[in-house]
Amino acid sequence: MSAGARVRSAALLAVAAVVLAACGDDGGGGGGGDQPGGGTALEGRGPITFASGKDTSGNMQKLADEWNSEHPDEKVTITELPESADDQRNRMIQNAQVKSDEFSVLNLDVIWTAEFAANRWIVELPQDEFDLDQFLEPAVETGKYRDKLYAVPVYSDGGLMYYRKDLLDKAGVQPPETWDELTAACTAVKKLPEAKNTGCYAGQLDKYEGLTVNFSEAVASSGGTVVGEDGKPDVNTQEAKDGLNFLVEARKSNLIPQAAITYKEEEGRRAFQDGGLIFHRQWPYQWALANATDGSSKVAGKFDVAPLPGKDGPGVSSLGGHNFAISAFTPNKATALDFIKFFSSEEAQRSNLLATSQAPTRSALYEEQELVDKFPYLPTLLSSIENAAPRPRVVRYGDVTAAIQEAAYGAITGETTTDEALEQLQTKLEELTAE
Repeated sequence: MSAGARVRSAALLAVAAVVLAACGDDGGGGGGGDQPGGGTALEGRGPITFASGKDTSGNMQKLADEWNSEHPDEKVTITELPESADDQRNRMIQNAQVKSDEFSVLNLDVIWTAEFAANRWIVELPQDEFDLDQFLEPAVETGKYRDKLYAVPVYSDGGLMYYRKDLLDKAGVQPPETWDELTAACTAVKKLPEAKNTGCYAGQLDKYEGLTVNFSEAVASSGGTVVGEDGKPDVNTQEAKDGLNFLVEARKSNLIPQAAITYKEEEGRRAFQDGGLIFHRQWPYQWALANATDGSSKVAGKFDVAPLPGKDGPGVSSLGGHNFAISAFTPNKATALDFIKFFSSEEAQRSNLLATSQAPTRSALYEEQELVDKFPYLPTLLSSIENAAPRPRVVRYGDVTAAIQEAAYGAITGETTTDEALEQLQTKLEELTAE
């Protein structure tokens, strides 16, 4: 689109926004009414900033450089936030609460959409300007709040079970589909002299967002739910108890080694790459890093992936990923919108997949044979995403995830019983989700 066309488009959007505002708004979180930092219209052009977690591959900066070379008057600067998802969220919220224009585009965890939209920290986006039918439907839904689009899915995520294929082959066992099979496979592999001191299984079990993900997966993989589609919590159940008990008993039996309760994504990735784990629940980004041939990985070419195991069969992943949203407080919203279109394009997502092995949100990329040949886990990943269960879609997500982490960590570390943890969690979640 030419510069003149973009200006005319922004003007039309501005007129439309005025008309809609005159018709009234349902208060649904930023679609209408005045917005700080330039109003509701997606107008204003100039330099922007992009707030995101750590760029471990360098490809994010590469794509930003491409944008900057084509938009010398609308350059983007990446602001790297802390490694922890919780710390990233806190930094973005702090900026929004003081109406800071430091950030223009926000790289949001998929579960933050409702909270940021309801608080009017991000603005509604024009659905008709994105070919959403070309994206994975579960990913698109994570960008909506009250049926309005507030964020565009750029990275999706589904949990995968990484396993040491070389060790399993030597021990004569298949990738486990159930938790009992996981235990049996670990026992068999650890009889090998080279695996005797290797940890069996780890996920993300430190007290942060990753624990909410892993707890939710365990509950869903035993047939339960944390918060239902009706918005009501339902964790004081046998299914939820079975899921949490898997994590609790696995830690007691040392199936999950002691060190693993301190693991976030990166700690676990480094442990797996160093040959310290037989099985690792992780996101797809680990594939490229663990296969690096520069000496940073001891397991390159020695592992594969499978679906997560569950109680009675293959498990259920929590739906992960990241969406790009526009801060309500940035003055250059038109530039921010075009940047999101650029970054969510099929070309940019293909580039990112090739560089990082992260899950794209464009459906067509999962069908390209060249990509499947290079990333043979793509069919497994697609199934993981399509069958994934979302984390609780609630406005007070920060409080909800903190309550989940407190209950799950207490049970896993033996501070409380499973029954006590879930009973207390049910009560707390009912308070936090009450209308």
